[in-house]
Amino acid sequence: MNSIKISIPSLIENIKIIESFIDNAREKFEINDDIYGNIMISVTECISNAIIHGNKNDKEKLVHLELRAEKDQLQFVIEDEGSGFDLERLPDPTAPENISNPGGRGIFLIKHLTDEVKFENDGKKTILSFYMD
Repeated sequence: MNSIKISIPSLIENIKIIESFIDNAREKFEINDDIYGNIMISVTECISNAIIHGNKNDKEKLVHLELRAEKDQLQFVIEDEGSGFDLERLPDPTAPENISNPGGRGIFLIKHLTDEVKFENDGKKTILSFYMD
């Protein structure tokens, strides 16, 4: 298994670094266009959540990203240094009372664009899996 790691300070402008990281992975692991789009949206959304909600925009705290590549699967492991969250307590963005809210759709999107998503360590660690076949 190949593994590549990167850590960034919790500044929203560092999303550009993550986008470059994903572009490099696309070339290295020959990721097709369909999966690439899902990866880019899911990983950048998850990193954004880690910066804003996890680390509360504290540039002294880091967001860690690890790409684990196997022959038939890519896993992106995102971890922040915040206090975590309770997945069960997140409002349903599709509920009528939440439809017009400007935020709250990130995890909903991630769940629909990944082949598998796991939340660990009280929500501080997220593992996004994408199958290559």
